[in-house]
Amino acid sequence: MSPALDIVGEPARPVAATKSWLKEKNRAMARILYVTFHGEKHEAEVVGGSTVKDGAVDNTIPGIEADCGGACACATCHVYVDPGWVDAVGAPAAMEVEMLQFVNDRKGNSRLSCQIRVTDALDGLIVHMPSSQH
Repeated sequence: MSPALDIVGEPARPVAATKSWLKEKNRAMARILYVTFHGEKHEAEVVGGSTVKDGAVDNTIPGIEADCGGACACATCHVYVDPGWVDAVGAPAAMEVEMLQFVNDRKGNSRLSCQIRVTDALDGLIVHMPSSQH
């Protein structure tokens, strides 16, 4: 049986070990601030090339359920992109727009966090969670 591979094609390792290895390899990391519906703030370093959803799940941040694992098939990773970051994040693709029709409390800055790819340009990104993912 082959070992599981991570996003850079290397054997999978624990999150903390992956972060230090990526820093050594000069892989991009971005700080993302996740704000829960109740105002709790959680900051995480997220690997470039992964998604905002991955950053929440890997860092056990509450409020993003991601029932489909990031396949853009469930809309349980819904977030509101902070207004100052909407342009940097970009517009959703057609498939995401279709899935966003199923979220509660949809707003103009609603996005599925599984569809937001992390780059160094998103260092400092702020996303807010809705009251519920269901």
